[in-house]
Amino acid sequence: MIPYVEILERAHTGPICKEKEWDIKVIPSKVKEKLREHGLENTCDRENPVNTDNGLADEFWHAGFELAVELGMLCVDTSRIIKFTEQELRMVLRDAPSKVILGKGEDLVIAQTRKPEDTLEPTTAYGAMGIKISNDIFIPLLQSIASCRLNDILIHSVPALVYGKEIRSGTPYETLAVKLELFLEREATRRAGRPHMPIWAPGSSATEYGEMGIYGTRDGPDLGIVLPITELKTSYSLMHKTIHTVINHEGIDGGNSWSMIGGYVGPAEGAAVAAIASTILNRAVHLLTFVSGNILDIRYLGNSGREAIWAMSVLQQAQNRNTHLLTYGLTSQLFGPCTSELLYETAAIVVDDVTSGVSTELGTRPTGCKYPDYASGLENTFAAEVTKAAAGMKREHANEIVKAFLPKYEDRLQRPNKGKSFTECFD
Repeated sequence: MIPYVEILERAHTGPICKEKEWDIKVIPSKVKEKLREHGLENTCDRENPVNTDNGLADEFWHAGFELAVELGMLCVDTSRIIKFTEQELRMVLRDAPSKVILGKGEDLVIAQTRKPEDTLEPTTAYGAMGIKISNDIFIPLLQSIASCRLNDILIHSVPALVYGKEIRSGTPYETLAVKLELFLEREATRRAGRPHMPIWAPGSSATEYGEMGIYGTRDGPDLGIVLPITELKTSYSLMHKTIHTVINHEGIDGGNSWSMIGGYVGPAEGAAVAAIASTILNRAVHLLTFVSGNILDIRYLGNSGREAIWAMSVLQQAQNRNTHLLTYGLTSQLFGPCTSELLYETAAIVVDDVTSGVSTELGTRPTGCKYPDYASGLENTFAAEVTKAAAGMKREHANEIVKAFLPKYEDRLQRPNKGKSFTECFD
């Protein structure tokens, strides 16, 4: 790997670029250039949302890799671009881990690289992902999720309050909140009979203070979180998290940034190319063990629509055919618990991701995390069951399944049914 001090130096000595120019000029023009050079314009097939063309996936990989080499990553604190050579990025990909062991005893998990249509079951990391939960139901809600043995890792949630007070990011409240969060998550797994279940946390950490206040402590989380900035950007805060988690504590972190359909990168094809570049550069700059670009459609702020599912299939197939990275998919649903649409959304995303070769599937995010307490064990158990069952499925079969599910919810993505809260739908 490249010495991290060298990456820090490049953040101070690289080419100058203001963030606004990066967002509205550099990113859009370069993404368009790569789509044109590789003949990828207008390749999104809305009628077949799961890609089955290996050649197309590989062409997207080449375009995304070139984008990573030619652009690099902008450090927003210094307005400098961290640049890498082609040889350096190939080394970064070559040296990435392809297997990680988490937890212990009956809760031991082995996450491994997968390929499209792989028969190996993916790792599952489900929970009330990023959802604010009232403190009085935090433990029972997460216990309902951890009780599902098909769920390998408990993903982070956010307590509504820290000892009755508002959580203020970037202050000691945040540092205190992450400790409370992990205590509650550990207690939930203990009550579920899974005391050594791996936990991916903290969700309460908006800045570096949360990560530095919890990771590496006694009984800290098994995986840390670094969530880079869209599109292809980093910050001192993210570098603090990286150094603390991976270098100082020799730990494991995971994260992704969202490439936005309808944003600076343009259409679904542009989002896929940018997401591939994001995967590569986030491994290089943030040393992510679990890493993936991910897709979000800005029109409805989810990834269960037709174009988003197609872009995710191309993205995941591109990186899983051409690397041994521990990639992951992420379900970002719009409908709420106890609605049939939420289950159709979940199944469509999961089947697409698993057959496209992700190592791990993450979620769930009912209502797009809009409403506190709108999560339960039901949709997470369903997601875990579908994730495991989809291993070995052919992409052609997955395509037919997704085509059947999309009409059951896609026309209501901008006005989804919020469903029911945990206390309304779960005993």
